[in-house]
Amino acid sequence: MLLSSIYIFLLCFTNCFFFKVSCSTSEFRLEGDYLLGGLFALHEIDRVTPVFTPEITECFWHSTAKSGHKMLQVMKFAVEEINNSTTLLPNVSLGYDIFDHCSNTRNFHSVLSFISKNGSIRPQEKLNNYQPKVIALTGPYGSSRTITVAPLITMDLIPMVNYGATSYALSNKLQFPSFVRRNPSNKDLIEMIIHIIRWFEWNSVAFLGSQDDYSSDGLKLFNKYINNTGICLAYQEGLSLNANYSLTLKKIDKLNINVIVIFALTQYASKIIKAAIANNIQDKVWIASHSWAMNQQLPREPGIRKIGTVIGIAERLLSLPGFNEFVYNKARGTTDVGRNDKSESEVQSKNETCNQDCDYCSLMTAEDIINESPTHSFAVYSAIYTIAHALHKVLQCDMNECHKNIVKPYMLLEEIKLLNFSLNGRQVKYDDNYDPTIHYAVVLWRTDVNPPQFKVVGMYEKLPEITFTIDNTRMPWHDNGSVPFSNCSIECKAGYSRQPEGFHSCCFMCKKCPCNSFVDFSRDPYTCFLCAESEWSDEGSTTCKTRSVVYPQFTEIPSIIVMIFTVFLIILLIGVFCLFAYNYDTPVVKSDGGNMCFLMLTSLILSSISVFFFFGKPTSVFCLLRNAIFAFFFTVCISCLTFPKVHSLWVKHNGQWLFIAFSSFIHLISCVVWMTVDPVKLIADTLTSKDQLLLICERGNPITLTIVVFISWFLGFLCLLFSYMGRDLPKNYSESKSITFSLILYYLTWIAYFTVFLTIKSKYLITLNAMAQISSINGILFSYFIPKSYIIIFQPQKNTPTYFQTSIQNYTQNISWS
Repeated sequence: MLLSSIYIFLLCFTNCFFFKVSCSTSEFRLEGDYLLGGLFALHEIDRVTPVFTPEITECFWHSTAKSGHKMLQVMKFAVEEINNSTTLLPNVSLGYDIFDHCSNTRNFHSVLSFISKNGSIRPQEKLNNYQPKVIALTGPYGSSRTITVAPLITMDLIPMVNYGATSYALSNKLQFPSFVRRNPSNKDLIEMIIHIIRWFEWNSVAFLGSQDDYSSDGLKLFNKYINNTGICLAYQEGLSLNANYSLTLKKIDKLNINVIVIFALTQYASKIIKAAIANNIQDKVWIASHSWAMNQQLPREPGIRKIGTVIGIAERLLSLPGFNEFVYNKARGTTDVGRNDKSESEVQSKNETCNQDCDYCSLMTAEDIINESPTHSFAVYSAIYTIAHALHKVLQCDMNECHKNIVKPYMLLEEIKLLNFSLNGRQVKYDDNYDPTIHYAVVLWRTDVNPPQFKVVGMYEKLPEITFTIDNTRMPWHDNGSVPFSNCSIECKAGYSRQPEGFHSCCFMCKKCPCNSFVDFSRDPYTCFLCAESEWSDEGSTTCKTRSVVYPQFTEIPSIIVMIFTVFLIILLIGVFCLFAYNYDTPVVKSDGGNMCFLMLTSLILSSISVFFFFGKPTSVFCLLRNAIFAFFFTVCISCLTFPKVHSLWVKHNGQWLFIAFSSFIHLISCVVWMTVDPVKLIADTLTSKDQLLLICERGNPITLTIVVFISWFLGFLCLLFSYMGRDLPKNYSESKSITFSLILYYLTWIAYFTVFLTIKSKYLITLNAMAQISSINGILFSYFIPKSYIIIFQPQKNTPTYFQTSIQNYTQNISWS
């Protein structure tokens, strides 16, 4: 590639400067104070001719390009309009030097002419001293041609205000510092194509281009920007002019791809569309890139209606007032019968090295020019006005005159970035990369009418913000009016995630998201995301709902009843405590354990307090207190009932107090270990109910919990055992029945609670836990203390030493008789 470029450069340099060919034609040149350059493709290379000897492609060997001739006329029209203006460049005239441009080999002649100074080039001259032939230029058409010659132009910082090169690489100011773009870049074009595809919810598309910088740049950007959009590039190919277009289209049709993006220059797009017609490719959607979206010939091709719907991307078209009159006047002024009668042999015998000859251009009528595609007309028009406005700034023009100073090209470049002017109702301004503001139109080819029409059905703008809309009601689709289907898989219903199937991401199966999960297509359509702990969802959901937090509240009826009962119980225990204290010296109190009964009552009162920690929003402290307080103090109470009073030695040496202290200390240690090693903590139960968050207290380490419960239950077992041993004592001394009843009630209560605990999960289970504690306390209170309190209050005659002595004597006599 490098060697061929050097060869072309040397060959062109030799032709234009050593042989000093003179090229001067009024159609291509106009004298003026400041000269502009223009490059337009007046001939189109639509075939590849094998070259067996080194030679330069002659443009007149190929067919005339009407669109190039129209753009040339637009430039001339703009220059004439500016020269006739009394405000933009007063007392200053613009001239131009225009060259036909059909290939890179013919392009270098004109470029070398533009950068020359008095017919020669001085590469080592300083930039601020060098004065090239032109102060700025527009063209050429096409990214590859522009990239080839741009380095020669930009090395002297000559503004290259281009109308037809879309490669995004040209926006790199390090490589192309003086390149100015008047048409949208490939980046903008690709973004809009993606907007169209997503608008109609297609996800399987084909991308056809040509083997040049324009298409390869577009394909690279397309692959980059479809990431995370759900769009799959199901087929892609870069075609040459000699490619087998029929084979390519048959492959796409076989893959059931119904949307085809043709991102190529006109000559390639024309071959693709004609091949589709010839091969009876039907009912497709063809997305036309900017280069051929407004082509005038293709919509008239016989059979084009069968291929489907063609959607084009074009700049929002603006009319050029006065242009049609300008073309008609030029046509009348240049009519030359003798010139029109030139034979093809005479034309081909010419050797206009510098490409300022177009014999067939004069054969075109004014209608041919006016009716040609207007795609690039405003781009050319605004390019010339961009140069004129920058020159206006450099020459410090006012309403009457301009200062005709020496203008260096780089001076214009500095002003172009600051420009912001209105032209035919559209704002012309540039960003830091010399790229323009974007105003796109989505056009629909109406091939069902005669003559065919281009109907604007949507728009796309990037300033002040990105705006994209398409009027669906104006889209007469070929498929019975409905949007054509072009998806590898049918889109999943709400609540279903995609499961990849095959190579392409747009090919998938659908799977319903399970409970407590959801799918968010904007985030990731391939994943069922888990709901947060505080949220829930049904099967097949797209969002999560907030769980209601559940716990026994102070204001609920069951909670109020339990707390009132507990308060009554505490008052009753305090009353019994006071009654026993007041009757401390009576036989009933002494037979009940004396001082020990006060320890029992105090333990029961403190055990009752734990009930209040079961209600209200639980905390870690509440979880600790609701179980630890009851577990310890109730065990102290049971230990008081456990010692065998019938053994005189045990009583004389205070063995009962030693036993209570020892058992209480052991139980205290076990409780401390229970609360510190993997302690009881608050947890949120999300499994019991799908829409509720049940706040419960975890039981803690199962081993330490078992030890705590075992000590309490073992003391209860000893208590039952000793109660059985004392069953033959006098009735006034024997508490075996009351102790047995209270402990049986204690065991049954907790067996029932743990049975419910293992089978049912509910917030009322917490209330049941509190009731189990109250039941255990009531068992001892009403079976052990209340009967004795009844004797003290209502049968005082039985609370005397005489009565107790009589009972002992009767017991002794009964024993001796038996």
